[in-house]
Amino acid sequence: MKLYADSSSRFARQLVADVLFLCWVIAWVWIGNVVHDGTMQLAGPGDQTTQSATGLAESMTEAGDFLSGLPVVGDGAATPFDKAAGASRALADAGQAEVRAVEKLAFWLGLSIAVIPILVVAGRYLPGRVRFVRDATAAQRFVDGPADLELFALRAMTHQPLHVIARVTDDPVAALRRGDTDVIARLAGIEMADSGLRPPTVGMRTARA
Repeated sequence: MKLYADSSSRFARQLVADVLFLCWVIAWVWIGNVVHDGTMQLAGPGDQTTQSATGLAESMTEAGDFLSGLPVVGDGAATPFDKAAGASRALADAGQAEVRAVEKLAFWLGLSIAVIPILVVAGRYLPGRVRFVRDATAAQRFVDGPADLELFALRAMTHQPLHVIARVTDDPVAALRRGDTDVIARLAGIEMADSGLRPPTVGMRTARA
């Protein structure tokens, strides 16, 4: 797999772009975590309410159990404590529900803050990057020697704009038919440069001969 171009300048641009994209991803993941942690602070009151209400319910239950065990007072004295314990447990459940709601909000808010900017940039950057890797990897398999330059020259004649071909020759078909090595090498060089490849050394020496 060919990830980067052979040209040093294009290699540098691709490497810088990859690093910037990676930094962009890391930055927004960090921001998403910060937003998540900040939102989770809203769960503090609900968590405190849950803990306090749970502790009060346990105290009321213990007090009711103690009074119900007294021979004279009986179960009647424990009833208010049991009701208070029930109310405290209901309050604890409400606090726990608030905590769960804040947890969901923190998760989805943090995820949205991180993912949306990443997807926007990735949707514009990654398709071109993947296309380059795919084309460069496929093209590299054909760079073996001088004969392969003709393949890239033919590809240049079908892919490159006419004004680019005109700068090389005004009759590329005739040049290709008569095997003009100079024209073939120049056309192949243009197409290979677009694919991120450098023409083989042997091929360039043969083209200059």
